Amino acid sequence: MSTAVCFDLDGTLVEFTVPYETILEESFDAALGYSTPELLETYNDAFYEAFLALESEPYLTGMRAVRSACNVDVNADPESLVDVLREHEFAATRVETAARSLLASLGERHHLGVVTNGVSDWQEAKLRYHDLGDVFDAVVCSYDVGTHKPDPAPFEAANESLDADTCVMIGDDYAADIEGARNAGFVPVHLTTDVAEVTVPDLGSFGTLLDALR
Repeated sequence: MSTAVCFDLDGTLVEFTVPYETILEESFDAALGYSTPELLETYNDAFYEAFLALESEPYLTGMRAVRSACNVDVNADPESLVDVLREHEFAATRVETAARSLLASLGERHHLGVVTNGVSDWQEAKLRYHDLGDVFDAVVCSYDVGTHKPDPAPFEAANESLDADTCVMIGDDYAADIEGARNAGFVPVHLTTDVAEVTVPDLGSFGTLLDALR
C-alpha cells in the first residue's frame, strides 16, 4: 500500500520569522521611503479581495492600490513594488532543520507533495529559494485548480498526481488544512502548539513528528 505525505507551505513547512505586517512595512520603506498603517491597510484590502477572487495578479493589484494612495512624488512603479515585496518576504522565511530531516526521512519511503493556497509562480519560487524545488513529487497551488482550501479540489489534484492509496496532510490552519483534508479523504495531522481541543493527531513541531517516526 502506497502512502503520500503532503504539506501546507506558509506557516507549516515554511515559517515566517517576523509578522507579515513587518515585511510589508520594510518593503514600503525600501521602495517608497516611508510606510504608514493606511498603506498597509490599502495593500491588504486590495490584495485579499483579488486573491480570494483568484484574480491573476493579486500582488500587483495590491501594489497598484498602494501606488495610487501614496505620495505623488514617489518614484516607484507597482511592478517594482511587487519585486521588493517578494524579496523581503522570501528573506523573512525559513525551513527548520527538523523539517528538512523529516522530508528526507519521509521521502525515502513515501511520495511527497505540497498543497498550498497561493499563486503558483510565487509559491514555487519560494520552494526553490529554500532549495526544495526538487523535493516534492507534486506541488498543487490553489491557483492551479481555481479554488482555495478547504475546497476539496486542491487535495484531489494532489491525490491524482501522487496516485497513492493513502494521503496524509500536515498543516497549521485547522479549517483549510485539517477540515479540508479530512473532507477530501486525507488523513489530517495538525501542526500546532495549541492542544486545548485535540480532535485529530496534533504535534507541536516537526521535531516531534520526526522523533515519532524513528
